Amino acid sequence: MLQFSKLLQHEGVKVTLATTVFYSKNMKKLPSSIAFETISDGFDNGRVGVAKSLKEYLDTFWQVGQQSLEELIEKLGRKGNHVDCLIYDSFFPWGVDIAKKCGVVGAVFLTQTLALSSIYYHFNIGKLQVPITKHGVSLPELPQLQLEDLPSFFCNYAEDSVILDFLSAQFSDIHKADWVLCNTLYELEKEIINWTMKIWPKLRTIGPSIPSMFINKRIENDEDYGDAQLTNEECLKWLDDKPKASVVYISFGTMVALNDEQLEELAYGLKGSGSYFLWAIRDSEQTKLPKDFELKSEKGLVVAWCSQLKILAHEAISCFVTHCGWNSSLEALSLGVPMIAMPQWSDQYTNAKFIADVWKIGIRAEVDERKIVTKEVLKHCIWEIMDSERGKEVKSNVFQWKTLAVGAVAEGGSSHKNIKEFMDALFHLHTT
Repeated sequence: MLQFSKLLQHEGVKVTLATTVFYSKNMKKLPSSIAFETISDGFDNGRVGVAKSLKEYLDTFWQVGQQSLEELIEKLGRKGNHVDCLIYDSFFPWGVDIAKKCGVVGAVFLTQTLALSSIYYHFNIGKLQVPITKHGVSLPELPQLQLEDLPSFFCNYAEDSVILDFLSAQFSDIHKADWVLCNTLYELEKEIINWTMKIWPKLRTIGPSIPSMFINKRIENDEDYGDAQLTNEECLKWLDDKPKASVVYISFGTMVALNDEQLEELAYGLKGSGSYFLWAIRDSEQTKLPKDFELKSEKGLVVAWCSQLKILAHEAISCFVTHCGWNSSLEALSLGVPMIAMPQWSDQYTNAKFIADVWKIGIRAEVDERKIVTKEVLKHCIWEIMDSERGKEVKSNVFQWKTLAVGAVAEGGSSHKNIKEFMDALFHLHTT
């Protein structure tokens, strides 16, 4: 959403970005041209240890958040910064009610793929039911999906329905929104986009929403998301010494925590692959690595953090071992980096299905009966990407998708035209 804010601001829209009081501490490097405000979720010092459950947190946010957001819009109006449009994260469907109450345009922002949104939408309207049968799921314009291809919350719905119900609720009032904006590109999901536009005529793709310097260089000095830590130059210097397309990059994002067994298999798989590797893994996770696994060796470097976009853009990178979070997947696709998919939870299983079987820009690492990717499987996946005929095909495919991603946000591209249409409607609103 910050990247979309930068883009709108660059095109002449005055933007105020708002997040919760607690999360605002993560926003380190916001452009001075974007105003920043906070709203309350009812837990300004964090919910851990305060909210008794996730449901209590969500229910409280539902109540407190609405009031807090309405007060913010009114405050901005009193200060002479009248709000014309509210762009709200789809996870908070009450955003459209606040937009209507305040008399402004309401635009819902989908941060995951449209394929995934379709899965949750069909669950919301009762066309997809749990438990999922062994025959899998057939939905309009999507490939046949098995249970292991669906978001993880479908697996344990009987024991814990809170998260799936929360994600399904994104679509309870989506028909009320004036615009439905999705961080994907038309070319990537055109069949499901065409189908969905029959239901939501104002659906528009605006992605890939990643820092401009890595895709079209339209916004000067736009090199990170604004929540980055200090730059780790060691990673880039280390990569500079390596041959082109020789290094395996491994990262599982900021939320996934792998168990000790999986970490050990990963470590020995990387070591045994014979390839150079750069592994970004949190300090708390590094302590779980095998004692004989070196954090810095002739072939490998382990770091607590690095600028993922700068790493993926480096010519030394050959492939990306990833959890398949949508931001990471979209970054890799946009920068032309093949993926080895190791999904862990949430939407990652669906993303992995599309990466391996639909877009064919990566390989899905198979798990054993313990749900573990063994060192042998990882070594084989690395070999496949780097040295096999299938690897050549994957590299060719991801290069083609990179070209389409760059084209989508270029002048006259599908996302560029959609963003222009959206902005023209706002400017028209302002002059009438």
